[in-house]
Amino acid sequence: MPPLRAAGYMLASLLLALTQGLGMNLISANLPQIQGSLGATANEATWLVAAYMAPNVSLSLALIKIRTQYGLRNFAELSILVFMLVSLMHLFVNDLHSALVVRFFSGIAAAPMSSLGFLYMLEAFPPAKKLNIGLSLALTNLSFGAPVARLIAPDLLMLGQWHGLYVFEIAIAMLAFAAVYLLPLTPQPRAKVIHWRDVVSYLLIAIGFGLTAMVLTLGRVYWWFEAPWLGIMLAVGIAAVTVAVVLELNRESPLLDIRWLASKEVVHFTGALLIFRIALSEQTSGAFAFFQALGLQNEQMQMLSLVILAASILGGLACAAIVKPDREHAIHIVALSLLIAGAVMDSRATNLTRPAEMYLSQALIAFAGALFLPPAMASGLMMALKKGPTYILSFVIVFLTTQSIGGVLGSAIVGSFITWRTRFHIQALANHLPLTDPLVIQRLSQLAGAYGRVIGDKALLNAEGAILLSQQVTREATVLAYNDAFLAIAGIAAFALAALIVHVAVRTVAARLSPAPQPAAA
Repeated sequence: MPPLRAAGYMLASLLLALTQGLGMNLISANLPQIQGSLGATANEATWLVAAYMAPNVSLSLALIKIRTQYGLRNFAELSILVFMLVSLMHLFVNDLHSALVVRFFSGIAAAPMSSLGFLYMLEAFPPAKKLNIGLSLALTNLSFGAPVARLIAPDLLMLGQWHGLYVFEIAIAMLAFAAVYLLPLTPQPRAKVIHWRDVVSYLLIAIGFGLTAMVLTLGRVYWWFEAPWLGIMLAVGIAAVTVAVVLELNRESPLLDIRWLASKEVVHFTGALLIFRIALSEQTSGAFAFFQALGLQNEQMQMLSLVILAASILGGLACAAIVKPDREHAIHIVALSLLIAGAVMDSRATNLTRPAEMYLSQALIAFAGALFLPPAMASGLMMALKKGPTYILSFVIVFLTTQSIGGVLGSAIVGSFITWRTRFHIQALANHLPLTDPLVIQRLSQLAGAYGRVIGDKALLNAEGAILLSQQVTREATVLAYNDAFLAIAGIAAFALAALIVHVAVRTVAARLSPAPQPAAA
């Protein structure tokens, strides 16, 4: 492919990745800012994220077979057209109910975008470079969504709140629409691969995954054991997936090879991806949420988003330059080490910490994320190809599930941990602030003095002082809880690093102790 045409395919991949990333992150990164324009509470606004994730987490499973049966060209053109039309629907949203409907269809329309982003990036490279340079750059593009959404959101919100937020996304979708029609992908052989039993299995998996994603998104907000309907949703989701697994185990040509997915190698691979995905929540559910808890807005974190974006680009380029089939363990060791360093640095935060003090730590974590995923996906693809081309679908489902549901799971775990630790620290701090302590009495008097000129009632004045002290205690407890979360994430990454080092050492020793193959007799 000529260099100029290859650059066009790479630009198309970037546009498609941004289209998918912005659709996912523009709402989740700006919930506090848009809930007012929709007349929604904080809990109600969280349903916007749940409505998007419900169909999105499972659609990739169906899209692979749809693409094979109806042709890659038709799939690409129809997918980007539907996404552009759904993006335009955002301009007609005026309340929460219409927003929920549009977000649900947006989750459906965005599902093909990540696949198309992959395919367009791989199209630009010869076969020998697809699994190193092509894969690294494709995954790097998909990591741009969150920092770009936070970077551009403040200016877009000024244009018109909810409606202004989607002006840029619509423009990107239109550019991607033109790129898809001008730059066709290489046609692939069609085959009739969809069976009616595939439809039944997929619907059950979609129900199970969708309900699970919604529970993970809403559980921290409504709290896990205080809303009975969360348990009902989770039970129905588990039951649906269980029925789908039973059906797939009794098919000659299953949609998913459950036995292979339950093998030791795949379970190990899935566990490693999930652990790293949870650890990466330090950035989205950790650092940015920490600054929001301190009262900072996205416009005050724009430079931090820019630093993360630059570090992701550097990490992707570095990975493309060094990744090779035998280097994935070494690359993963470096990535986990960087993640541990960044999380430990963040764990020393105070209520005076500002984004500039986390530039280095967040850059290390973003670099680690860009460094970890490409060799993991390449090794997984090679593992699936050794079993045969039919196992590619099962592997892709493993990878995409760990990234979609794993991301939601990571946010749920980190957010719930922070809530629990905040309550713990509030109680601990309150126990050290008895009203009989002269220092506490003096502090209450100082805080109440701010209202001394406008409040004459002594009892009311003391109550205001107690409220202000309670707010300070809550703020300090929140900071301590985030520090605990950062340390816990560093601990998880350290455990993963130790397990990886032991795994590599055992394999090396076993390889050296195993007898060398004897030459065949003449």
